[in-house]
Amino acid sequence: MDNYYAEKLNSQKLFQVYETQIPRIKQYLQAEIDFVKVNLSNTQSVLELGAGYGRIIRELAPYCGYIVGIDISVESVELGKEYLKDCPNASIVAMDVHQLKFPKPFDVVLCLQNGLSAMRADSAVIYKILDSVAPGGTAFFSSYSSKFWDYRLKWFEEQASKGLLGEIDYTNTKDGVIICEGGFKATFHSPEDFEKIGEELGYPFHIQEVDESSVFLIVHKHD
Repeated sequence: MDNYYAEKLNSQKLFQVYETQIPRIKQYLQAEIDFVKVNLSNTQSVLELGAGYGRIIRELAPYCGYIVGIDISVESVELGKEYLKDCPNASIVAMDVHQLKFPKPFDVVLCLQNGLSAMRADSAVIYKILDSVAPGGTAFFSSYSSKFWDYRLKWFEEQASKGLLGEIDYTNTKDGVIICEGGFKATFHSPEDFEKIGEELGYPFHIQEVDESSVFLIVHKHD
């Protein structure tokens, strides 16, 4: 399966994506992490999907029992192993979310910072993600708030200026979708999209906006 993050935007390039100089983007990135932190306990097992080089894992490790991250990019995972070497309860492995497989489920599964869109996850993949949540556990999915569009676009312009993405195609960039030369397309999930996903999953869920930058779908799996 072709994946932009595995082939072009990985390892050190991905690291540069998050080395942003835009204060509002830094606030957005931290706000998502802080939101998850307050919903964790120090006994829980946590799985993060699309973990990159472990940026979020390292921040959340002190707040849970143990945390495992997966990413499709072998290069990002290798960087992550070094990045997480001082976190004894954290690990990261190369795995495609479309072939997600662990010997036992997790108390919490995270798919943050527009992960579902980045992974091109369809309904079948989302159901499989829920299979990795233990009974009584919780899944957190997040995407961008429509209120955040101007800052999101500035962030992608910054990435393009670093050569991490192709130049933005402003003619076709609109309605929450960013198109770049070279084939990169950044979509998102609206609250209405998340509402539909939650209803299809059949578990209790709620949708919450955080920091006027993120929208979370939080799914609670029955005991």
